Amino acid sequence: MSVSARSPSNMRPSTLHLPPGDWATVLDCLAAHFPAIGRAVWLQRMARGRVLDAEGAALGPQHPYRVGLRVHYFREVAAETPIPFEERLLYVDEHLLVADKPHFLPVMPAGGYVEQTLQARLAKRLGNADLVPLHRIDRHTAGLVLFSTNPQSRGQYQALFRERQMDKRYEALAPALPSLEFPLLRKTRLAAGEPFFRMQEVAGAANSETRIEVAEKLGALWRYALYPVTGKKHQLRVHLAALGAPILNDPFYPEVSEGPDAPDDYSRPLKLLAQGLSFVDPLSGERRRFASELSLS
Repeated sequence: MSVSARSPSNMRPSTLHLPPGDWATVLDCLAAHFPAIGRAVWLQRMARGRVLDAEGAALGPQHPYRVGLRVHYFREVAAETPIPFEERLLYVDEHLLVADKPHFLPVMPAGGYVEQTLQARLAKRLGNADLVPLHRIDRHTAGLVLFSTNPQSRGQYQALFRERQMDKRYEALAPALPSLEFPLLRKTRLAAGEPFFRMQEVAGAANSETRIEVAEKLGALWRYALYPVTGKKHQLRVHLAALGAPILNDPFYPEVSEGPDAPDDYSRPLKLLAQGLSFVDPLSGERRRFASELSLS
């Protein structure tokens, strides 16, 4: 049986190459390597065929440990909270999928989110365990996410992001900045901040760059068009906040109003939208453009 066939949601498994140690069984190694996951949980996963070897065969509690053994396992979260917003499937072919992600939905499994992620929902909807996002946007951000549907062509599309051949347009609602001249190019150095989930601008050579334009003036709030040249974590949020125009309803910038584990306030989504993607298709050579069907109200 294949790895994908054993996953009820058609999700791709996580993989661990067993590290050096003196364990007797794979179960012993997993329980020691992941101390936050109880031994009983691993026993339950094994009983349900959720821990596999490289060939997709289920591993049991007595399977002998061997350093370097490749083990596939499916992440699970007990009592995962449903996110009450639906993604929109905008386009799909044999190589690519484009979806509109709603606010609050993570792109990939992480932390307390496994099934309630864009990747898991789409993989289950399409029955495609090979579905992999080519880039990510923040959980709090809505809009376009591009997925690879085919491992054979995936590398060619991943190269578009790595080589900065993907044109991205975002929109944000934030306070007006009448004292500044636009278009404006913000180039700064971003580094990890405090608390651990934030980023900050620091001294040094720039490693982030965003072109900022004013798309619409709405009194005290303006609609900004943002064109990131680089793709650093929280880049757009940090750049606008540093200019004195933090994005509306941002819980992290310029100050932390709620932590990453706080319950979501669905009435206050971050007013940031991944609105457009444009690129030259590496297979056909054609210019392709996709636009979000969502809007910032």
